[in-house]
Amino acid sequence: MRATSPLLAARHARVRASIDVLSLDALVVTAASNIRYLTNHAGTAGVLVLTREAAHLLVDFRYRESVRALQESPAACPGLKVWDVPASYDEALLGCLADIGASVVGFEAADVTVKRHEYWRSAVEARRLDVGLRSTERVVEEARLIKDASEIATLREAAARLTPVAQAVFADVAAGRQERHVAGVLEAALRGAGFERPAFDTIVASGPNSALPHYRAGDRRLAAGDLVVLDFGGVLDGYCSDLTRTVAIGPPSPEARRLHAAVHAAQQAAIAAVRPGVENTAVDAVARAVLTEHGLGEAFGHGTGHGLGLDVHEEPRITWPRPDVPAVRLEPGMVFTVEPGAYLPGFGGVRIEDDVLVTETGCEVLTRVPRELLTL
Repeated sequence: MRATSPLLAARHARVRASIDVLSLDALVVTAASNIRYLTNHAGTAGVLVLTREAAHLLVDFRYRESVRALQESPAACPGLKVWDVPASYDEALLGCLADIGASVVGFEAADVTVKRHEYWRSAVEARRLDVGLRSTERVVEEARLIKDASEIATLREAAARLTPVAQAVFADVAAGRQERHVAGVLEAALRGAGFERPAFDTIVASGPNSALPHYRAGDRRLAAGDLVVLDFGGVLDGYCSDLTRTVAIGPPSPEARRLHAAVHAAQQAAIAAVRPGVENTAVDAVARAVLTEHGLGEAFGHGTGHGLGLDVHEEPRITWPRPDVPAVRLEPGMVFTVEPGAYLPGFGGVRIEDDVLVTETGCEVLTRVPRELLTL
């Protein structure tokens, strides 16, 4: 579901408020997910120049017709002016900035390479353009922190569609299956559920491989006694879902049960802590404290969660405090994962992950797959 014109207008207003605070004439948006958020343009190429008066979208021949059709639909981008890119996006951008008379121009420092910035700077100097380039951080990303009604509806549907995907893989997982085979079953089920593509490289980590948090799927065959971490998600209308469950092949050992019970308790405590006004770091601290109580504090080395939206990893980050990153107070409309884990090298690991939406009174768990340790 694309955002309607009124929703896009509201997004523009939020970003323009930041442009005013920064005293910019224009913001050059190059990150593909940010362009999509502000215009509904979902191409692999494009540049957006957002000013106080208009949204200037630069696209090449491949996207002329799709943008034209978009502008004739209820999802039309308000105030959109389309600029043709005959050859070079950078050349077209400089021409656009000169034509609209933008003097103080912000750009997305996290997305623009040093090489690209150097080209812009040298071209501005060579042509004696009255354009000052200023790096910015998180201007659009801060607007994206709070999901609007359209985004929430899509994320809720994406999370719901993971249930039949999980059921399909639970029915297939068995001793003797190769990790890559299980990953293939998962990815086929994602397509079958209506997802555009996987949201990330599917993780199927069995036995000792389950102690590697971002292991993918290899040649190892599942064996009796294994813990198997299944981490998968899909993209629906551009928005990402993400789910992790850990299953056992045959009866789990007492140590496997202990590990799973501790992670399950940590996740439940962290979800219970999610509500407006709580800092992101506090939710992480709750999960970490539970695992520490179970003697597994050192076995949990990653953050408790990450934001979900047009990117599978976005803000807010649910992690420990960092002196260089300010804490974020949770607000209604934020969507993120809660995924504590514990990993014992040589033995295996457990991770349990769900997608949650912050509500006015607490949170709503969007994913609906049993968290118990399934024996398959």
